[in-house]
Amino acid sequence: MIKKAIILAGGLGERLRPLTLETPKPLLLIKGKPILDWTIENLKKYGITDIVLLIGYKADRIKEHFGDGSKFGVNITYFVEKERLGTGGGAKIVTKDFDEPFLMLNGDNMADFNYDKMLELHKKNNAKVTIALYPVEDVTQFGIAELKGDEIVRFIEKPTKEEAPSNLNNAGAYIIEPHALDMMPDGKCSIERDCFEKIAGNKTVFAYRHDGQWFPTDNMERYNKANKEWKENVR
Repeated sequence: MIKKAIILAGGLGERLRPLTLETPKPLLLIKGKPILDWTIENLKKYGITDIVLLIGYKADRIKEHFGDGSKFGVNITYFVEKERLGTGGGAKIVTKDFDEPFLMLNGDNMADFNYDKMLELHKKNNAKVTIALYPVEDVTQFGIAELKGDEIVRFIEKPTKEEAPSNLNNAGAYIIEPHALDMMPDGKCSIERDCFEKIAGNKTVFAYRHDGQWFPTDNMERYNKANKEWKENVR
């Protein structure tokens, strides 16, 4: 069982203004409940109750809402980025002493990932990193995976339809072995470019094909679609 989860929740949400002028993106409502509430509920469903929130923008609002996590039945701690550290910088610091696989999530996606199935595949493939993938209609708007079986060879960012090797997008959920992030530079860095891309193709990075719900919420069109179409308890 995965015990620890790291959630990236520090973004400015500039493409969601004016909604994010007063409210940090993780606290925007989907079906009347903050995005991160849904995420944490799904983690708890799979017994993942030790959660670190990597926060920055309007950090105090997020701390005020979640506290120590006890009212949600989980344990929440925080890493507050005083400066922007990208998708990798804060995660490298937080996980440097982890001695078992952990889960890392992008905090602005709505999804009902099955973490038990994801972990089962991770172990089966003896992976260093397992990345959740999800099929998308418009490949030109996402990072699309090139696969060899279940192994991820590389990602192609926003390819043309002709260039796209699949329709499978990086869905923003990762199971990562301890110390896999050690290779990244200190300070601001990208987990995608400075870790995943560098180790892909060596039978180390594998795909978990998510077949449930997945909605990004990083701009107004996607946020409104998620708020309209998200369904609770469909699994």
